[in-house]
Amino acid sequence: MTEHSGGPLDNHGPKEEPVTIVDNRKIDQDGKPSAPQGDVSEAAANSAAAPAAEGDALADSISAELSERTADLQRLTAEYANYRRRVDRDRKAAIDSAKAAVVTELLGVLDDLDRARAHGDLESGPLKSVADKLADALQKQGLEEFGVEGEPFDPTLHEAVQHEGEGHNPVIGVVMRKGYRFGDRVLRHALVGVTDGVADLSDSSDTANAGRDADGAE
Repeated sequence: MTEHSGGPLDNHGPKEEPVTIVDNRKIDQDGKPSAPQGDVSEAAANSAAAPAAEGDALADSISAELSERTADLQRLTAEYANYRRRVDRDRKAAIDSAKAAVVTELLGVLDDLDRARAHGDLESGPLKSVADKLADALQKQGLEEFGVEGEPFDPTLHEAVQHEGEGHNPVIGVVMRKGYRFGDRVLRHALVGVTDGVADLSDSSDTANAGRDADGAE
């Protein structure tokens, strides 16, 4: 047998370097390899970001709906407040109209009491007490009388049935029938006689005196 000086003859040729494969995955409890640590972190981050985005979208949706419901509630509150004010105003107007209608029916009684007072029939006695109580009760409800001698003439309150003088400052000279109002509502105009005011009378007197002085100087 022939020997080779370099050592035994290798029939398979030169040896190759072994290939080493490094697997960073770990074996879980079921014996299956788990994902590498880097992949796990990225997947966990992605899985955590998705619910956060969904939560933000849900929060925005809830906030928008809450704002819309709040605006609806504020609008309904304002409408209800306006409705309450309108109802209260209409109720008060109805009550005032009813009171005014009742008081208007009693104006004739007040006229009779005024005539009795003018004749001295209400100076004493039970009728005076009744008249005073009736007048006080009507005044408490808001009835006011107007039309007094010496007051300036007001065509919105007074009805002139006679006029004496030529002045431009008319005042009430005589009251033939009192006027009454209930709140802002005039129930009845006063019947009066109108005469010249004090200023007009003074001017007329001055004019007459000046005329007499002129005649005397001549």
